[in-house]
Amino acid sequence: MTFKKGQLILLDYTAKIKDNGEVFESTNEEEAKKHSIHDPNIKYMPKLVSVGEGWVLKGLDDALSDVAAGDKKTIEVSPDKGFGARDKGKIRMIPLRKLGEDAEKVSVGDTVEIDNKKGIIRYIGSGRVQVDYNHRYAGKTILYDINIKKSLDSDDEKISEILKSRLPIENEKVAYKKNGTIVDVTVPEEIFRADGLAIIKHFVQTDLFKFVTSLTKVNFVETYENKQTPKPKSEEKPKSK
Repeated sequence: MTFKKGQLILLDYTAKIKDNGEVFESTNEEEAKKHSIHDPNIKYMPKLVSVGEGWVLKGLDDALSDVAAGDKKTIEVSPDKGFGARDKGKIRMIPLRKLGEDAEKVSVGDTVEIDNKKGIIRYIGSGRVQVDYNHRYAGKTILYDINIKKSLDSDDEKISEILKSRLPIENEKVAYKKNGTIVDVTVPEEIFRADGLAIIKHFVQTDLFKFVTSLTKVNFVETYENKQTPKPKSEEKPKSK
């Protein structure tokens, strides 16, 4: 059975450039290591996707309406439904000195930020640098090798995978308790001071209410211990003679 718009699924994929076969992204850690794109800061796991709602590139999103759980196939995404066409107007020549302290460090292919815009260095010479503000893969046709791991149909599956996807912790540490129409989400101490925690909570509750419509309340449980108070000493047992 194919998916309807708004269906939550788990999607494994590896993305590469059609022209040269360059792999630039994968949800699979072994594939990432194999192609030397592994990032220790990335949480490798099947991607949570709401079909037809723009959670992935349009070309891939459109194709998901014609697949089913268990399907494995290659999807071709053209530039107009991928990272867009290349725009020559987004390529600028600027003085090398505008890069400041980084002027002597950069090389062709590096990503730099100038005037709050990120671009890729395409050429350096004669005291000038050519910066391309197009997306790195603009104008490229992308091939996605996809594996539809499963369709999330039960409330528990949806809650669990939303939390795994949104919370910046190991999946094994994700904990929650659902009691009727209320769900209590445990926030581990290790992320109490995480950047953007308030925003993370916002998106978690937004997704939970959207995809688990029976819920009326989402509680985030943070437990603090008084680590300054010494614990009472246990009574010493009398020494046996």
